[in-house]
Amino acid sequence: MKIEQSAALGRYTTFGSGGPARGFMRARNEEDVARALAWAAERDLPVLPLGFGSNLLVADVGVEALVLRLEGELASVEIDGETMIAGGGAADALCARLAQAAGLSGLEFAASIPGTVGGGVCMNAGAWGSDFGAVLSRALVAEREGSRWLDCSQLGLRYRGSALGAGQIVVRAEIRLERSSAKEIESGVQAKKEQRRSSQPSGIRTFGSVFKNPEHELGAGRMIDACGLKGERIGGARISLQHANFIENCGDATTADALALIELARRRAHEQFGVVLEPEVRLIGEISLPPVES
Repeated sequence: MKIEQSAALGRYTTFGSGGPARGFMRARNEEDVARALAWAAERDLPVLPLGFGSNLLVADVGVEALVLRLEGELASVEIDGETMIAGGGAADALCARLAQAAGLSGLEFAASIPGTVGGGVCMNAGAWGSDFGAVLSRALVAEREGSRWLDCSQLGLRYRGSALGAGQIVVRAEIRLERSSAKEIESGVQAKKEQRRSSQPSGIRTFGSVFKNPEHELGAGRMIDACGLKGERIGGARISLQHANFIENCGDATTADALALIELARRRAHEQFGVVLEPEVRLIGEISLPPVES
């Protein structure tokens, strides 16, 4: 078991900011995960799965945790009939491609999500009207006491969230799919990819959607746009000109820069619309957002 000490996490996140982790480990099987959990328990450290580092903002000073990336067996994908068994480290886009090749529908939404199955389950990731909760049968979750299969109700899946916490690692997921024609699936996937390309920033580093969509006639992006914040820049971070619910790293952004923009957008949205926007991005380390004052 190789654990890298003081690993800089910025190079492992899609936004590119963040300080070092106390430890960083690549786990290739369930035994590696068990050893990682035991190592962290001996040092009273939380264990944080990383995936591809999307949807994350890591504190600039780093995080006192063991950060885990699932690879090898834990990134494999198998299909048995209409059921897909995917490792927690498997890429969402890979799962979508393999489902399409097998003539199985249900994962079209995942084709353009830049994350892994484990992260997708933990945050009930989704797009275009569907999410993991719509197709997930159960997930194998590892923790210090051992591993167990949990169904959706036990996982506590909700809009962009779940009941899973630090130290609970999704190592496998069982996904139920439906037979369909490869042509229909491809048509759906291509339409969603084109919609994403035309509406969201590409070719620049982001961590994905900043806020969950509120219960309001305006989504988070349109609300921030209406506040006049498109293109607003603090340090090396900028609210995207293409979609205001994205923050771009213009080259040298820090997590503090991004947090300042998030705080500004929340404050303006509350002042103008009376809505408190809830972050979709996960804040890792000793960082938080101040409450929005009424």
